Amino acid sequence: MSHQPDDGVQRISTPLQHTALAHPLRQRLLFALSSRPSTISRLAAQLGANKGSVSHHLRVLCEAGLVQDAGTRRVRGGTEKYYRRTAERLLVAEPQAEGTAALFGAVAQELDRSPADHLLTLRHIRLSPAKAARLAEALAALVDETEEDAEGEPVHGLLVTLYQQAGAQGRSADGPA
Repeated sequence: MSHQPDDGVQRISTPLQHTALAHPLRQRLLFALSSRPSTISRLAAQLGANKGSVSHHLRVLCEAGLVQDAGTRRVRGGTEKYYRRTAERLLVAEPQAEGTAALFGAVAQELDRSPADHLLTLRHIRLSPAKAARLAEALAALVDETEEDAEGEPVHGLLVTLYQQAGAQGRSADGPA
């Protein structure tokens, strides 16, 4: 079974894939590998993690089919092994709570290590289902249509979510405030 999708999008559906996504460092490894293949040493330095931990988590990602061997290169004193993502984008059709928590944990770690000021805003707003759908479409279009700058420019993380709060239905004018 091939893990390489035709359209650059890999669907996450197996228990092994969901388990692989349920750790912040594995999420961060996937972030780091989104731009180009890398080695264990480079990933460890980039993420501020030790090589043993990076090696272990890469193995888990490889076993789940999310990362694959990208070849080797001879360097003085040995060989460097490169890893890459199996797809440009992951599509998690039915997100699991553990994976979502790990994703937010990974983003929190990335924010903490960011060398520049960052934007983090949470706002709760009342929207009709139609307005919420239009906003979600506009946000998705903004993300998809943003053109990347040339190689060498800083990489920025962008996390966009729009969700309906559970149990937070609108109240009538006669109801409690």
